[in-house]
Amino acid sequence: MKKTVLRFTKGTNNEYSYNSIKVLTYHVINNNPLIIKFIYSLIVLNVISLIIEYYKGIHDNYSEFFQLFEMFSVSIFTIEYLLRLWTSDLNNKFKGNFIVKRMKFASSTLGLIDLIAILPFYLPFIFPFDLRIIRILRTLRLLRIFKLNRYSKSLKTISGVLKETKDELIMTVFVAFILLVLSSTLMYYIENDVQPENFASIGHAFWWAVATLTTVGYGDVYPLTALGKILSAIIAIVGIGFIALPTGIISSAFIEKLRHDKHKKGKQFIICPNCQIEINKDNR
Repeated sequence: MKKTVLRFTKGTNNEYSYNSIKVLTYHVINNNPLIIKFIYSLIVLNVISLIIEYYKGIHDNYSEFFQLFEMFSVSIFTIEYLLRLWTSDLNNKFKGNFIVKRMKFASSTLGLIDLIAILPFYLPFIFPFDLRIIRILRTLRLLRIFKLNRYSKSLKTISGVLKETKDELIMTVFVAFILLVLSSTLMYYIENDVQPENFASIGHAFWWAVATLTTVGYGDVYPLTALGKILSAIIAIVGIGFIALPTGIISSAFIEKLRHDKHKKGKQFIICPNCQIEINKDNR
């Protein structure tokens, strides 16, 4: 596992001091456990606050507190975002000069999540929105929960597993889409004459296909003809086995990842002073 290599540049005392502050800031926001726990706790409190705020009685009594807490949270998240943007050129994961590196950070997944976490607060001050749009923007604060992906080891493990199995998952989603199109098309031709409202088009039948293939079966749309019932039974049986495929792919990859991490914990690593790469002591 590669580590970020940070180097000071030679220059005047002011330049050296500037780079020292930047490197220190980079380490504080990325590696300081107190800062990480503080941001982590603030994200969780924001999610809890958003949920509680929608209780009318609580909101009416403590609306001032919620506003102050929102301003405080946005201030912290804004400072964090600006500091990450400023120090992103120290991250060797991004290639190019300092401008390109900062642009790459700003357009990265974590960079966009950080921006979305603060953007809903500032947009009403820039653009005139009606109350409905403002309510939607306020609801977008819930997306701050995705910031936990940077700090939570469990979420990092899950996202890593999803990245490793993305090809297999894409393949199963593609096959599932083909099955949905075929089944909804067949059901449309079978049931359209009997139920012209529920199966008015292939698009209308698509909802039935989704509910049947996923074995949810809401019961709001169902076949009446004998042939339609037979097709529905086949699709439901296929769905039981097919929908379990992604679960099996993810669970096997997850178990393999946990086994690898557990095996890695039993080994001792040192950091190479030249290339900053982890080296297993037993393989030196």
